Formats: sequence, C-alpha cells, structure tokens
Amino acid sequence: MNAYLILDLTIHDFDRFREYILKIPAVIEKHSGRYVVRGEQPTVIEGDWTPERVVVIEFPSREQANCFLQDPEAQPLFSLRHQTTTSKLVLVDGCL
Repeated sequence: MNAYLILDLTIHDFDRFREYILKIPAVIEKHSGRYVVRGEQPTVIEGDWTPERVVVIEFPSREQANCFLQDPEAQPLFSLRHQTTTSKLVLVDGCL
C-alpha cells in the first residue's frame, strides 16, 4: 500500500533552503519516492488551516517512507529544513 509524506512549510531563509531543494530529490528517489505536489500554494476551502506551501511525496510503502526518514544522507538536509523553515510533517497510508 502506498504511503504519503505531507509537508506544510513556511520558508524563512530561502537562500539557505535552496540547498535542501537541490539535494533532497535524489534522496527521495533513492527510496522510490516521487513528488505528487511540490511546494504549491494551497487554496483553503474549509477550516482555519493556513498552510503557505504544501509538498506531498508518495512512496510505494510505509516501510520505504520510514527508510527515507531515517536515511543518514537525509539527516543533515532535514536539519537544514528545520533551520530555514517552520514545518509540519505527517505520514499517512494510501487507500487500496
């Protein structure tokens, strides 16, 4: 069953964040992930959620998503994202 990482982020330092943008796709691909939505500015239809940018990454399984999240190559990039953005990240399973 596919799994999805959903990231809601506000970028505070785009110049430094650019390194993350350039390097993270290779790590995602290494774990068979693919972008479904990449940094789009959403339109809120209901509720008080006010995301600035949304990213959705699809993985073939929850296991592969977790391997991506634990990949040593990704850790410094995640640290960079934490330093340059305010972000929220969730992992959800897809439907059969």
